[in-house]
Formats: sequence, structure tokens, C-alpha cells
Amino acid sequence: MSLIEDFKVFMARGNVIDLAVAVALGAAFGDLVKAFVVDLIMPLVGYVLPSHMAWEEWTLGKVRVGLVLGACLHFFIVSSVVFIFCVKLLGMLLKEEKEIQIVEPTKRCPECLGTIPAAAVRCRFCAVPLPVTRTKAP
Repeated sequence: MSLIEDFKVFMARGNVIDLAVAVALGAAFGDLVKAFVVDLIMPLVGYVLPSHMAWEEWTLGKVRVGLVLGACLHFFIVSSVVFIFCVKLLGMLLKEEKEIQIVEPTKRCPECLGTIPAAAVRCRFCAVPLPVTRTKAP
């Protein structure tokens, strides 16, 4: 394959497109959370500070505590939402999907090679009697 064909195959995979969508949504979500923290949460924090100081100006010595606090809240909210939605919610959905998919053990018919249930004594496709395999009782 040529380099261009390899690149087309690489781009046609679902993983690349899914990743691009996730990055775009992540950036938009990050902006949303940052606006939530900066415009809603941090002004509430400003109420506990002295009245002459904005939260961005809150310092201890040369450390800008207000900006660090804002960044920490931003990180905490983003990580909490990602954990709740991606780990817990998707985990519950995938668990329900796994519980629904009950796989019945199967075997192959020696005559027509059709797939039939393991407990079958006659093939449903060609009606050939099958050898009965008995399991030992515990």
C-alpha cells in the first residue's frame, strides 16, 4: 500500500473520528465549566473575602491563592463530571447490556456444519441425530 492509501485507511477507522469528536466536546465542556466556576462559584467565594478584594486578587505573600483556588475548583468539577458520566453512567449501561446478552453454548453438526445448541440431540438444519454427550454429575 502507498502512504496515501494507508492514511485513508487510518482516517476511515472509527477511533480517529471518535477521538476528534471527544476532543472537540471536551474543549467545549471545559469552557462551559470554566465559565461556571469563574462567573458563578468564585463570586460566591468572593463574599467570604474582605469587601475591598476580588477573588482574583486574593494572595498570601506572593502566591495568588484566588487564581489557584479557581483552577482547583475548575479541575474538581471537570473531573467529577467526567467520572460520573463516563465511568459510572457508561459502566451501568454496559453492565445492563452485558446482562442482556446471554450466550447459549453451541456445537457444530458433523454432517452440515450448522451451529446448534449444545444440548440438542438432533440437528435443526439436516435432522441428523447427534451423539449425546453426557456430563458427570458432581
